[in-house]
Amino acid sequence: MISAVELRAGMTFVQNDKLIKVVQADHHKPGKGNTVMRLKLKNLRTGAITDTTMHPDVKLERAIIETKDVQYLYSQDTSAVFMDLKNYEQYEVPTELIQNEMLYLVENMNVKIDFYGNEVVGISLPTTVVLEVTETQPSIKGATVSGSGKPATLNTGLVVNVPDFINVGDKLEVNTQDGSYVKRASK
Repeated sequence: MISAVELRAGMTFVQNDKLIKVVQADHHKPGKGNTVMRLKLKNLRTGAITDTTMHPDVKLERAIIETKDVQYLYSQDTSAVFMDLKNYEQYEVPTELIQNEMLYLVENMNVKIDFYGNEVVGISLPTTVVLEVTETQPSIKGATVSGSGKPATLNTGLVVNVPDFINVGDKLEVNTQDGSYVKRASK
């Protein structure tokens, strides 16, 4: 058991048969009244994010999430297939569970898969990934990094705003937290 006051971003707990991950946790002391915990919570089974408050001494059941190193193999119909790097066991994950992460996955990429017991509850991506530009406007001669930029579609379908000098075929480093362009990847 854990008290609400001990919650930090990234922790998981079970409440009313729901598996919940803390996205954000803040202590809040209003001018009058008792301290409360302001929480942004994500239901790991449905993906729903809610904002709520809790009394600091509410007791919660801590959920133990196991993480395994896996390699993304391919996606087929409504599932993505991953292979455990230690024992070569394969896991099928419903693509609706990892819809946002699918925009950053390329075949043979190493990621981490999160389990609650035997249930897959999500995947963890590296902070940045390298993706290839498949569609963008032609580069502008003499363009610099400080220009306003242009949209570029990457090989996974992700659309990112990039500097004007980026061309089709360029490999880019992209931040997986916010989907932003970081830099052109070295060849």
